[in-house]
Amino acid sequence: MTMIKLTINKKKYDLDVDPQMPLLWVLRDVVGLTGTKYGCGMAQCGACTVHLNGEATRSCVMPVSAAVGKEVVTIEGLAEKNDHPLQQAWQEVDVPQCGYCQSGQIMTAASLLRKNPNPSEQEIINAMQGNLCRCGTYLRIQKAVKKAAEIQKKG
Repeated sequence: MTMIKLTINKKKYDLDVDPQMPLLWVLRDVVGLTGTKYGCGMAQCGACTVHLNGEATRSCVMPVSAAVGKEVVTIEGLAEKNDHPLQQAWQEVDVPQCGYCQSGQIMTAASLLRKNPNPSEQEIINAMQGNLCRCGTYLRIQKAVKKAAEIQKKG
């Protein structure tokens, strides 16, 4: 074990973990931030998506050592009062069914809206296509991302 220094949701952590441990398990099992979900363990479904220096990143395959010196943001750190435009739009559109994939969907969408504050429908589809939803709420997800872009514009 090695001491790993991480910044997660603007808090500093000194963690005694194996440097090869996936970031997902450090977040969930060591730090206790369980909003980021385990889906496939192969970076194929998107449930484990977090931001690493603002980029949507699959935490299930990333060794924790790769996050050292970078800003990690989980769904818990996206907005202090859970009032990010995406979180507002998710509620207004009533996106989730089971909800399992939603934190990964929101984190991917937040990365998209940071880079492209006014995405077209096709740009939303392209950005979100790597995130799987067992319930098939894709049309509501697309609608919520568009709505979040509108909310974001209004400030």
